[in-house]
Amino acid sequence: MSRAVYPGSFDPLTNGHLSIIRRAAGIFDKIIVAVADNPAKQSLMTKDERVKIIQKVVKSISSVEVDTFDGLLVDYAKRKKAGVILRGIRTVSDFDFEYKMALTNRSFAKEIETMFLMANEEFTFTSSSFIKEAASLGADVSKLVPKEVDDYLKKRFKPA
Repeated sequence: MSRAVYPGSFDPLTNGHLSIIRRAAGIFDKIIVAVADNPAKQSLMTKDERVKIIQKVVKSISSVEVDTFDGLLVDYAKRKKAGVILRGIRTVSDFDFEYKMALTNRSFAKEIETMFLMANEEFTFTSSSFIKEAASLGADVSKLVPKEVDDYLKKRFKPA
């Protein structure tokens, strides 16, 4: 059984993330969406909120599991018996960062490969940070995120 871990903070999940998940589900027998906190970023949602929303969004994709992790990603991938770490690439700067991370992960676990999936063109400008900021300023982000995320953001940033 081929398994891949798709790690990220997913704060919030975007249509770009969802596109990667759907496409990966056609490649691997099992996709584990692994939600983590990013200490370099201010989180809008708790890990539990992110997991619950992602589970709702992907419930129709039977090969997808949603989980959380802390610590080294390669250790988590080993525990989950995943041979691949899946990463989405939007831009050249994403590739530069992800390439360095892939080489670092390989130095810790040579048996785990990193696979990159290119983002669909319509999502190359989309980032969770951009979506959070735009939603907080009252922008309509409904075309950029799944409905469940849009509902959460509208409730979270509802004018007083």
